[in-house]
Amino acid sequence: MAEALAPPLPDDIDRLAAAVLQAACAAELRLASAESCTGGLLASLLTDIPGKSHAFERGFVTYTDEAKHELLGVPKDILQSAGAVSEPCAVAMAEGALKHSHADIAISITGFTEGGPGAPAGLVHLACARRGQATRHRVECFGDVGRAEVRLSALRVALTLFQDSLSALAAASRPALRRSP
Repeated sequence: MAEALAPPLPDDIDRLAAAVLQAACAAELRLASAESCTGGLLASLLTDIPGKSHAFERGFVTYTDEAKHELLGVPKDILQSAGAVSEPCAVAMAEGALKHSHADIAISITGFTEGGPGAPAGLVHLACARRGQATRHRVECFGDVGRAEVRLSALRVALTLFQDSLSALAAASRPALRRSP
């Protein structure tokens, strides 16, 4: 794959990212990300593929509650009542990324890579927002597998959400087949 600043990611992640960008380019759609626990890894990955990275419109790295509120407009009451690692926060992050960008599809990732009191290790909430569509949410419990593995697993799920959304758009734009009498 492309020359990168960091050690290479697993091949399956590189292939999935390339497929997502290929589909986005073919559909002439732009993508955005809103990341917390992955710290910009998704944005970095999607801008590291030559000839296709123009499909990635922008990324938001919002590691703190303040950043989630200031950059994405996540309501403070969501952050205080549900918390930063929750379905409402993930949904608000994805929708905020769409609102504050020119992208057509946005993915958000927020989670706990390591455990602590009230913070189960490996709990990750993701959301996929598409203009004119209901925002989809997904929760994953990867377990106490270590910070790096949680982040890689979250990347795989985020890329799959992008891919599923792009596939649904492609299927919706195909003309229906007519049956012969």
